[in-house]
Amino acid sequence: MRVLIAGHSLGETGGVQTYERDLASWLLAKGHSPVVYCTELGDAARQFFRRTIPVTDDLGTIAAPIDVIHGDSSMETMTAMLHFPDTPALFVSHGWGGIAPTPHFPRILRYVAVDDTCADRLILREGIAPDKVSVLLNAVDLDIFRQRAPLPAKPRRAVVFGNVAHELTFLPVIREACRRASIEVQVVGAFANTAVADPEEILGDFDIAFAKAKCAMEAMACGLAVILCDVTGIGGLVRSADLDRLRRLNFGIRTLQKPLSAETVLAELALYDADDARAVSDRIRQTASSDGLHESLLALYETIIQEHAEHTSDWLAESRAAAAFLQDLAIKDRQNEGRYWTLAKAAQRVLRMPIVGPVATRAVRWLARPR
Repeated sequence: MRVLIAGHSLGETGGVQTYERDLASWLLAKGHSPVVYCTELGDAARQFFRRTIPVTDDLGTIAAPIDVIHGDSSMETMTAMLHFPDTPALFVSHGWGGIAPTPHFPRILRYVAVDDTCADRLILREGIAPDKVSVLLNAVDLDIFRQRAPLPAKPRRAVVFGNVAHELTFLPVIREACRRASIEVQVVGAFANTAVADPEEILGDFDIAFAKAKCAMEAMACGLAVILCDVTGIGGLVRSADLDRLRRLNFGIRTLQKPLSAETVLAELALYDADDARAVSDRIRQTASSDGLHESLLALYETIIQEHAEHTSDWLAESRAAAAFLQDLAIKDRQNEGRYWTLAKAAQRVLRMPIVGPVATRAVRWLARPR
């Protein structure tokens, strides 16, 4: 099977890029032929090249037919659908927010949500029929993220594991709490310019991770105690009694309900329990292997291909769906342009930085990210 994975960016490595890398690697190992299309190539793309996974930012370079399109990003998915006019697709929702609308298109035969929050987005905000939506929970490559030795009775080292961790976001709160608790802190993430290509090589050196979503799962798989944390708030220490509920939410935005303060972090650090963290890690390793996720996706690909073969494409419906998508995108683009300008002026005034250059661009992109 030749699978086109349509994502947004292979610049910095984040949760979606890791999701795509793991999926493409698994497909290749099973004898299939993945190819990844995105509109930005960078550090993350090099990880694909090292694994001999084809990556392109130009669909014209793909000379062979595609059997199914796996969409992770709206614009690139719609571009691929129009470029390959007789190929069926599924679309994966990775988050509650998002600048681009979820694509509605006759040949997108299934939608996948990585958690219950994303399922609500698809069904209750985007109008996707429930019978077209599957919840396939996020997972971890357990062959890569290996379990460390048992944790010490008292934590000594913590890692803030996530791309948006920075002195201008939530990092000072964590630093202050860990200083009071006599815990050493290290940051691994893009905005702090400390991202690493192989985090699995260093996670085992820490006792606690401050993370969310896929990063949190990877840290749990490695045996760390995890405190859910992001710019929106604190989700608390992940304990075995809450694990099933939290995983249904992808350890994400719906879990981050506590205020972002040093006192909140200190209260969660006081709950540290090495034995319970090990129980969490064992459960993640028993139930969250990426092999199961990838097998489910492959089964959906096969279903989609079969369904598409039994029907004739409706070219008029597809044309109107593409027009509706572009209209919706144009409206959202105008709205976001106004927000970007307002935030850029705020960055110039508050942070005393010009509205030019990559630093300002990154600050504005972060400030404007959907909550």
